[in-house]
Amino acid sequence: MKSHRHMLCLTLSLLAGGVPALADERESYLQNKWVEKPLPGVAPVDDARYKEACGSCHFPYQPGLLPALSWERLMAELSSHFGDHAELPPDEANAVRNYLLNNAAGRNNYAVSAKMTAIAGREPPLRISELPYFVKEHAKVDLQRVKDNPEIRSLSHCNACHTRADEGSYSEQEIRIPQAQAGAGQP
Repeated sequence: MKSHRHMLCLTLSLLAGGVPALADERESYLQNKWVEKPLPGVAPVDDARYKEACGSCHFPYQPGLLPALSWERLMAELSSHFGDHAELPPDEANAVRNYLLNNAAGRNNYAVSAKMTAIAGREPPLRISELPYFVKEHAKVDLQRVKDNPEIRSLSHCNACHTRADEGSYSEQEIRIPQAQAGAGQP
């Protein structure tokens, strides 16, 4: 049994990197590589089918903004998607689901995605705005001013303030909060 496991580890390490290594050494290397230098932001959306299916109604949120279990729940409830009927044909729904699950938070090496996975044992939320990291980052935002601003209306409109949200960048240096027009609900 040990010989079989050693051969499997050797084969996997050769396939993964071409250098023989023990499984625990390889795992340690990958873990350290993963944690040491995550890419900034979150992976941008690069799937045309997802952009068309979901982005035609709202900002196409990057899959890395929610854990896989959240995306699974969202895809299972498309007949009542936040009050709208958003069902897709089965083949399209499967393609979108696969894209979301394969690129969900915790399944890539992006800094924001890693922070979005911290849900502390709770049921995975359906809304990005319910994740602890999101709540912490938006704690100082005046929600009434967001709601009263016709250019924003909700924290779910990421691209209203995050100027490079479509590219997966949510850096504080790139935030521009639109000023509401006089007479448009603002004093």
